[in-house]
Amino acid sequence: MALYNRDYVKSHQQEERYVRSEETAHSYELDRATFIKKTYQLFAASLMAATTGAYIGMGIAPAIASWYWGLVILEFAMLFGVYLTKSKPGINLAMLFGFTFLTGLTLTPLLSAVLGMPGGASIVTNALLLTGVAFGGISLFAINTTRDFSFMGKFLFIALIIIIVASLINIFLGSPLMQMVIASAGALLFSAFILFDTQNIIKGAFNTPVEAAIALYLDVLNLFISLLQILGIFGNEE
Repeated sequence: MALYNRDYVKSHQQEERYVRSEETAHSYELDRATFIKKTYQLFAASLMAATTGAYIGMGIAPAIASWYWGLVILEFAMLFGVYLTKSKPGINLAMLFGFTFLTGLTLTPLLSAVLGMPGGASIVTNALLLTGVAFGGISLFAINTTRDFSFMGKFLFIALIIIIVASLINIFLGSPLMQMVIASAGALLFSAFILFDTQNIIKGAFNTPVEAAIALYLDVLNLFISLLQILGIFGNEE
């Protein structure tokens, strides 16, 4: 009887541990689902803020062009501010939407240049569609694949630095051929970043939804810019 009781207690303890383990796993899944939902809500709101900025910017395009580099510096300062305030409720959202709105403004000169070309509206529409299709396809692949792409982090960062340096050099060279190479490399790079960051969001590698949303937003924004430049160069009769 004593042996039976000991076996019963042991079995009961194992059952309790199993139940607690199941509850912990369920709680983790709920937290992760909430985090992912919040991230994509902020990402969608960021796209809306950027669209609003671009819409307003198109109406004051000459002023944006004259203050372009000042706005770019402010944009980087705002991005730095987003990461500094990512864990501060209220302030982090103000910084996030302020930054994304500003990126819409600074996108105005490129949009104006492309829209001023023959078939410019079609080029912008195609760039948007390609960006949406690429984002959707890559995101679905990242969610459903069992392969881990976390090893790409260092390579992506090095490639990003190379593209930034090449872009700065081409500001002085003004070479359409070099710009085509940079834009093509950028399209591939930021497609890879979408894959990398989407998996990181799913795995919980980001500390806050704001941080995850801004990473995803930057990937999509730069993919759109790269595709817009590629299509714009091909559509330029000059």
